[in-house]
Amino acid sequence: MMNRFLIICLLSATSLVGHAQFSQAGRDSIYNVSKQDHQQMKDQLGISISNRPGPSGNPNDPNAANTDEDNVRAYTLPDPLTLSNGGKVESSEEWSEKRRPELVELFESEMYGRLPQNIPAVTWKVTSVKDTTIGNFPIKEKRLSGIVDNSGYPNIKVEIELLLATPAHVSKSVPTVVHFGFIRWPFGPRPEQSISLLSPNEPDWKQQLISRGWGYAILNPTSVQLDNGAGLRQGIIGLVNKGEYRKPDDWGALRAWAWGASRVIDYFETDQDVDIDRVAIEGLSRYGKAALVAMAFEPRFSLGFIGSSGAGGAKILRRNLGEQVENLASSAEYHWFSGNFIRYASTKTVDDLPIDAHELIALCAPRPVFISAGSPFVEGSWIDAKGSFLAGVHAGPVYELLGKRSLAADEYPFLGTPLIDGEIAFRQHAGAHSNGPNWSTWIAWASRYWKN
Repeated sequence: MMNRFLIICLLSATSLVGHAQFSQAGRDSIYNVSKQDHQQMKDQLGISISNRPGPSGNPNDPNAANTDEDNVRAYTLPDPLTLSNGGKVESSEEWSEKRRPELVELFESEMYGRLPQNIPAVTWKVTSVKDTTIGNFPIKEKRLSGIVDNSGYPNIKVEIELLLATPAHVSKSVPTVVHFGFIRWPFGPRPEQSISLLSPNEPDWKQQLISRGWGYAILNPTSVQLDNGAGLRQGIIGLVNKGEYRKPDDWGALRAWAWGASRVIDYFETDQDVDIDRVAIEGLSRYGKAALVAMAFEPRFSLGFIGSSGAGGAKILRRNLGEQVENLASSAEYHWFSGNFIRYASTKTVDDLPIDAHELIALCAPRPVFISAGSPFVEGSWIDAKGSFLAGVHAGPVYELLGKRSLAADEYPFLGTPLIDGEIAFRQHAGAHSNGPNWSTWIAWASRYWKN
């Protein structure tokens, strides 16, 4: 079990700054600066007590996270169709005009942070175009740089890294999946097999998309915003703040990465190779969280593929199984969220949180969203796959109100069972911390909506 935990950590080890590898001294420096930034945010919030510690992902530790369903406590979820004044939402108009704005406000103020009003413009530059192949499939590959205007604060430079690949010799625009990931592998020599380790006989996800006649784009999130608290005074967040500390309701890295994905769509609107009406967002782990945030806040994404996103993503936060709010609000992960979120691991509890993951999924409605997870025997239970399934179930009433289909079952399915009949879909594959074994299922499901 410990080995599985280490595998998850290694596959998720994207908190290194940019593409560099750091010495122990460099890692210690990032850790210390992150702790200092975390503390100054607590000072802004007037929090003088220590944060409650989160459970350990190592099952051998005394404070190991709960992995037993029998030990999950009773909890009450907020109703996505009840207005703040207690009134019930009974029409699609009431949802879009009243309740949805309330939920957006709560997620912005309490969890993911607000987009600043003064975010600089992005100018996209094509840096290279070449004909190449992915597997046996010919593609046209473009490298792009999204240059953020830093005239207001020249000390910080932000250039968004993007790769766009579409089938070669295709004259029409094609559906395209935006993937949060790395264009260049940042952790030394890249292994011969990618992160879809446990499906070695299945074609790479990029090959599967190209063979279907679709395209893919790879957005490097750390080119938008670094993945640690030490980087909050750099990147797009630091640029907007002119190198100063965040305010408690300022955006965190998840919202910044989602903002970067929106800027990719801005570019797509100018590129005839991309069908702007058929663009999806996809990510795994912390990037699964970012993909769900992007889907919820950016209406131009028509489909979502949310992989092993866990706490802070699709998992019900009130479930005491796997990762908890206390982990998210620690100095290791708080940078993903607004400063206000730290309160729920110190002066408040998760039960005080006015929203939960089912309502984040509901913000995607009526657009289809596919929730993915790996096997508890291989991936482990840190991400709480059942918690993500239940969030999909409890988002269902919003989809149904809008005339769409919810999950095809309300009982947790057997491993490998595809629940793909509705606009909320779910499948827990038999592999590890990867979207690899679910790509073919996702493509088949997406084909219903992306008809040629």
